[in-house]
Amino acid sequence: MSKEPLQITGQLYDYILKFGFRDDALLQELRAETAKLPASQMQISPEQGQFMALLVQLTGARRALEIGTFTGYSSLSVARALPADGKLTCCDVSKEYTDVARRFWAKAGVDGKIDLRLGPAVETLKDLAKAEAGQFDLAFIDADKTNYRNYYEAVLTLLRPGGAVLIDNVLWGGDVANPSDKEIETVTLRDLNSFIATDPRVDFVLLPIADGLTIARKR
Repeated sequence: MSKEPLQITGQLYDYILKFGFRDDALLQELRAETAKLPASQMQISPEQGQFMALLVQLTGARRALEIGTFTGYSSLSVARALPADGKLTCCDVSKEYTDVARRFWAKAGVDGKIDLRLGPAVETLKDLAKAEAGQFDLAFIDADKTNYRNYYEAVLTLLRPGGAVLIDNVLWGGDVANPSDKEIETVTLRDLNSFIATDPRVDFVLLPIADGLTIARKR
């Protein structure tokens, strides 16, 4: 077994997308539209979307939560994998970006599964916790990094025992491993990674998928 992580070259990544990812016209259209936006880098990678959809199917999730929706690639992937009576609650602050998401949800016929809550996610999560604590099967965190710890704590309240949270960008382009990087986002992510590593409330793994993805299962 190699001790060094595999280096993903452009050639190898093309191979992964060819043989490890099933594309379709709707996903292609959404990626192309998002690519025209100044913040296009916020969209998750294609293989990550498929990985998330597979996790929904493997876990049998029916209630899902997303913090940070952008133009809807992750929510589209998750919603299509949910059962017919499944529900996905999405939290975001941007009407402009989520209007794109709404169009693609409608095209996919999954808009009826999705409840979009516009506003600061911290407040939305507080409202959800009043009536729906312990009711969610799966959650995805991919919003403003400085609130990640707050989102993590709120999600643990909302998840049922055995439910899982996926946390995006936990490697932050590799900057989390550079102790001289004192940027607030980097420090927040580094501190969260350190905290989760010893959090007795969860079982977890940090995977080098895209920009780093932590999966934590609530005990």
